[in-house]
Amino acid sequence: MDFKLKSDFKPRGSQPEAIDRLMDGIKKGLKYQTLLGVTGSGKTFTIANVIEKVKKSTLVIAHNKTLAAQLYSEFKEFFPDNKVEFFVSYYDYYQPESYIPQRDQYIEKDAQINPKIEQMRLEATASLMMQKDVIVIASVSAIYSVGRPDYFEGMGFELKKGAKINRDDILEKLVNIQYQRNEFELVPGRFRVKGDTIDLFPGYYHNMVRIEMFGDEIERLVEVDKITGKEINEKDNYYVFPARHFVIPEDVISNSIKNIRKDLDKRLPQLEMVEAHRLKQRTLYDIDMIEETGFCKGIENYSVYFDGRKPGERPYSLLDYFKDFLIVIDESHQTIPQLHGMYNGDYSRKKNLIDFGFRLPSAFDNRPLKFEEFEIYMRNNKVIFVSATPGPYERIESGRIVEQIIRPTGLIDPEVEVRPSKGQVEDIVIEIERVIFRGDRVLLTTLTKRLAEELTEFLAEKKIRTRYMHSEIETLERTEIIRELRLGSFDVLVGINLLREGLDIPEVGFIGILDADKEGFLRDTKSLIQIIGRAARNVNSKVVLYGDKLTDSMKGAIAETNRRRQLQQAYNEREGITPQTIIKPVKEKLVIVKDTKHIPKKDVPSMIKNIEKEMYKMADQLDFEAAIMLREQVKRLKERLR
Repeated sequence: MDFKLKSDFKPRGSQPEAIDRLMDGIKKGLKYQTLLGVTGSGKTFTIANVIEKVKKSTLVIAHNKTLAAQLYSEFKEFFPDNKVEFFVSYYDYYQPESYIPQRDQYIEKDAQINPKIEQMRLEATASLMMQKDVIVIASVSAIYSVGRPDYFEGMGFELKKGAKINRDDILEKLVNIQYQRNEFELVPGRFRVKGDTIDLFPGYYHNMVRIEMFGDEIERLVEVDKITGKEINEKDNYYVFPARHFVIPEDVISNSIKNIRKDLDKRLPQLEMVEAHRLKQRTLYDIDMIEETGFCKGIENYSVYFDGRKPGERPYSLLDYFKDFLIVIDESHQTIPQLHGMYNGDYSRKKNLIDFGFRLPSAFDNRPLKFEEFEIYMRNNKVIFVSATPGPYERIESGRIVEQIIRPTGLIDPEVEVRPSKGQVEDIVIEIERVIFRGDRVLLTTLTKRLAEELTEFLAEKKIRTRYMHSEIETLERTEIIRELRLGSFDVLVGINLLREGLDIPEVGFIGILDADKEGFLRDTKSLIQIIGRAARNVNSKVVLYGDKLTDSMKGAIAETNRRRQLQQAYNEREGITPQTIIKPVKEKLVIVKDTKHIPKKDVPSMIKNIEKEMYKMADQLDFEAAIMLREQVKRLKERLR
């Protein structure tokens, strides 16, 4: 089945040329290409057009869950008739297993799994097994270890209408692939039995499948609505995939346990008495659980045995579920460094666990891919990096850099001026008053928290409604601050790192960058271009760099912005386009009590329940930023109760 892109819009601005050039590069066999698209140029729509033309399953990797959720929503709208799947970490809360030698403190793994995301992860891999028109939007979770694809597919089984099979054989097959029987609560990964009828809720499917038997024959296969119980349609056949990614054939289990015991015997003499006792006790308990149930807590730490890998060999990941596919790395200037860093962080934590007898050395092999291992998949397929400011890796590796400078809206990059730091505050006050008069907002960026706070106080004394935002302000509070800025509850926001906030605020008509001449992080060319881009959604916007010298980074950012402005202005004149400020609705407020000190202690338990309910709602809506902050508030309330 082909990909079918559906949209009310046709490619405009730089999009048609970008699509053609990317497709030309793919046809010419270029492995790596970069789509250098300015803010607001519709990069996602361009990539959607490329996917439609390439006709290959596609993996889109984002650097965090929130961005992945946004991309997932957009691609679902573009491809309603194709499979668009979501694969991110399924933990609402995750405290990894670790050991701190300095305190002799062992921290057990503590995790809260989001069942909806677990279902979506399973659905992603099941879809890749069944068809080719699949787009998977993933976070860097894509490079972490999951079960072997051939086990996941091979241990599944097909149900066929009219097939001869004993009911008990079906039940045994379900149990072998980690389905649980429960007659009262049917959730993904469970089944129930009533006489000759089996109701199955696959871990990767949005509805139930009813298997109706007549003796030793499958008489009917029916899809049933999970809520109403209403029959939706009959099926001739249905393939049942496992309820979890980590499933192991029975013959592999027995052989793997022998190898675990062998490695345990080899490891114990290398440890001190306490550590050896600890390791022996824990490992033997895990072995007992695996023999009895086929599963144990932390079974992924033994994946090297069950996968049949050699120590150090790369683990199976989501990428192994794809065959011939396209890889899109979104916001590559952030995602590539993150992919680089995953392995080292995981290794250092595991080393303490292994050195002090909490895990066998095999735990090292339950890990994310090293970057050079990830590169193997990139070299074997086609890759498109997407960024407004590509990093050195993308620029060096890409066979072609395709620019997308012209926005479909006709908006141009803002004017950029350089002004001396002497008298900068007075100058800023004049600009603020001018911007407020026409109904727009102001962003000011400083290099220190202290300056951000002092500048906020100074402007407040001048009767200018101002707030500041830095790392000590919690994420959910930041979201609310931005919402109030857009609503006009205040006019000026002072911040340090205004790159990470996802600030797409059309109301911003002026950005002042203080200490622009201080070379380094947040004042290099790439960062300055990103900050300038925050003002690219308002037709009246302007950016001022305050500094006493013109650094190379400032020159580079100004030159690039001016180059883009010239191209954009020429296009608008040629096409007769008059740019208009983007109109973007303001999100509804997330109702949450910020300060609970005034709440009586006896009322706290009911408050926890209400906030948890809201937390699960946010997680279900893939609003992870809000869900995480609600979780933190629950944690604080529980600490207060203790």
